[in-house]
Parts: sequence; C-alpha cells; structure tokens
Amino acid sequence: MRYISTRANATDPAQGRRFCEILLEGLAPDGGLYLPESYPVVSDATLSRLRDVYQQQGYAELAFEVLSLYIDDIPADDLRALCRKTYTPEVFGTKEIVPLRHLNNEIWIEALSNGPTLAFKDMAMQLLGNLFEYELARRGEELNILGATSGDTGSAAEYAMRGKKGIRVFMTSPAGRMSPFQQAQMFSLMDDNIYNIAVEGVFDDCQDMVKAVSNDLDFKRRYKIGTVNSINWARLLAQVVYYFAGYIQATTSNDQKVSFAVPSGNFGNVCAGHVARMMGLPIHRLMVATNENNVLDEFFRTGIYRVRGTADTLETSSPSMDISKASNFERFVFDLLGRDGARTKALFADAINRDGFFDLSKDPVFSQAAERYGFVSGSSTHANRIDTLRDTFNRSGMVIDPHTADGLKVALEHITPDVCTILLETALPIKFADTVAEALGRLPHRPAQFEGIEALPKRVQTMQADVTALKVLITQSCGY
Repeated sequence: MRYISTRANATDPAQGRRFCEILLEGLAPDGGLYLPESYPVVSDATLSRLRDVYQQQGYAELAFEVLSLYIDDIPADDLRALCRKTYTPEVFGTKEIVPLRHLNNEIWIEALSNGPTLAFKDMAMQLLGNLFEYELARRGEELNILGATSGDTGSAAEYAMRGKKGIRVFMTSPAGRMSPFQQAQMFSLMDDNIYNIAVEGVFDDCQDMVKAVSNDLDFKRRYKIGTVNSINWARLLAQVVYYFAGYIQATTSNDQKVSFAVPSGNFGNVCAGHVARMMGLPIHRLMVATNENNVLDEFFRTGIYRVRGTADTLETSSPSMDISKASNFERFVFDLLGRDGARTKALFADAINRDGFFDLSKDPVFSQAAERYGFVSGSSTHANRIDTLRDTFNRSGMVIDPHTADGLKVALEHITPDVCTILLETALPIKFADTVAEALGRLPHRPAQFEGIEALPKRVQTMQADVTALKVLITQSCGY
C-alpha cells in the first residue's frame, strides 16, 4: 500500500510513500494530506468474514483485519499485538469496545466514549500512541508531537502519550473556550513530556499555528515534529474500524444498508465514514451535523466552502465543534474532484488564502457529494441542543452530550424508512455538565476517577497566536 498527497502530481516526491514513512509526519511536504493511492474494496465474502471476526474474536481482531488492508510495512504479528494491547475491556469498559445502545426503532447510538478521556477521540488516539512508541523504538528516534484541540483531541492525545518513551506533546488550545472539565483533564497532567499551551484566539488560530510549523520543513525535520490531529492518516484510519463494528452490530446480513449521523467540525470523524463507504461498507447516507459554526453544512447545501476568521467563529455550547476551517475536508474534495491534485491545491492553497472561500456550486461534481458519496447535512443551535437533550431524556431516560445532541437533531431530519441510522456518540455528558444541567435540571453522572478534577493544580502557559513564540517554546523544551 502506497500513499499520495492531496496536492501532488504523479511525479512529485510526496507520492508513493509507505505507511510508516507518513505515520510520524502529519502533513505532506507540499502541505497536502495523505491518502492511499486507492481504497481497498471489501467484497461481500470479506465483509462476511469480518462479521465473524468481530462477533467471535472481538474488536481488536477486527481492527487488525481492517488496518492490515492499509499497513503492510509492520509485521502482521506486531500489528496484531498492537491492536490487542490497545483495544481491551480494561481500557474501554466493555467486551464489545463500541456497543450499540437502542434509542428508538430507527436510531442506535454507538458508544465511542468509554475510553480514558470519555470522548470518541480515544478510539484512535490510544492506538496512535502505541504505533508511535513502536515505530520510534524501531528507528531509535524521538518525536515532538504538535497538536491543536478544540476540546477532546488534546486530552485524548495527552493521555495516550503520557509517559511514552521518546515522545513530547505540545498541545495548543483556545484559551477559555473549552469546558471546565475539558480544561481540567488536560491542564492537570503533570507529566514531564506534556506541554499545554492556551492560545489567545479560537481553535482555527491553533490549527493555523500547527500547520505553519509543519510547513516549515527545515524546522519540522530538525525538531522531529509530528502530529496527532486528524490530519494524521493513521488516526483517521483507526476511526474507520468503528464504522465496520457499528455496521456489523446493527445488521444481520450484508444486504442491509445503514446510515451514520456524525457530529463534525474538522471533518475527520465523518471522513473515516467516507473511507469506509469507499471500501464498500454498505452505507446509505453520511449525515454531517454541525453547530452554529456551520461551514460544512453550508458547503453540502450550497457548494460554497467559506472559512471564517476568529471574529466570526462563534463560541457555542458544543465547543468541540467550534471550528470554521475543516482540515480533513480536503481529503474528501480530492476524491470529489477525481483525485486531481493540482486542482485540489488551487482550491485549498490558493483560493482559500486569496478569497477565503471556493465555490463548486456550478460544477457538475458538486451533485456527486450527495448522489455518489451519500453526504447530507444539517446544523443545530443552542435551543435545538437543549430541546434535543430534554426530549431524549424524557422519551428514553438516556442522557447524551451536546455534540451527540447536534447529531441526533440532524439524524431525525434525514431518516430514511427501513434504513437503520447509527448516531456516533461524541463524549460522555459529564464533559459538558453545565449544558446538560440547563436542559435536565441536574448534573450528569461523573465517573469516580474524575471526582474533583476541576480543583486539581494546573500546568499551562498562555501565548498569543504567534508561530515564532511557539517555535521558541519547542526549541527550549527540547534542549537541542
């Protein structure tokens, strides 16, 4: 299996790289994102075999089978051992790892938030930590992970990497824009290899800083900069597995189709669904749910992708989706444009920087987003969120988090008769306790291990959205 950049032509050096070559890298040298040269297609017989594997041997073995389709430069026994080390009931709470919960006759919720930080990001990040440690040991190297988080990526990355040999984590986050629980999860970590950086701005400022450092190829190579954001292909690949697991649990035969409703800000989670669908998983629709920062919903409704600046990025009650520049969206547009790297680069490197938007509304390919690739979308407001949280509890007794509520609101707008919809859970409700309490009049359940977390001592430094200052911090912390 070889990997290519979304911005490269066939003769460019970013083409044809192996999995372990891109694992520690993040962005391609040309600023694009890596994708496989082609998606491996899962036949009906293979899907039946994967169904048996999950039902009889469990999630870890399913992960190995799916990952093996994309990773051929890690020995099979090693890759299987890494999957078994990652996906255990002790870490994720259940034998199924991602069990389905029945909400009503049309919708199931896939529980993705039973990991160490109570958010779906753990599903990929725990594997990424083990992959990084394995590959660094093979090379005898170190890695400085640079990331940006709007809430859950940061804590998931830090919990996955804390104490890992040869790894430092520099995690940027928008100052004051995460929930108190999210901030406490990150800032209370005192491990020597964890550096928390609160940036005066919004998530997109953090993400821009990470991209700017990653695009400085000399600095990136000298200080061995890698990423754990979903621009990292390995993380997105790990998320593909739970689409297969959800489908297998919700169906009894391969003739059945399902839809997935996915709360999405940076497009990584739903992009994994796109990959699964391209592989042949019988997915009817991929429902993209946004909050008031509805840049993705705007594209799927109008064909216009318009990024917003700091001043126009709203602070909402589903803060992990307060994103107006969706990094992973480039991967889908690359496929939508027939894998035309030059045109993809013209849109994301030129039009966005020049005009702040691009417009595909009059291009025939735009209709394929829904017709060929199955995408539909919708958005949710704070009032919608509160109503959905309250209605869900009153009807089912189930408490969900605000982002999952955004997904449910959009799912209800796009349900297809006789097609099961699987709603991907974003986080446990305790991470957003104030919004849940506003809706239900009481605080959600708090796992015992997180009692009093907000009162713990915190280690974090604040800086302006200044790339130079970030580089100085990395340089000083590395000591070389």
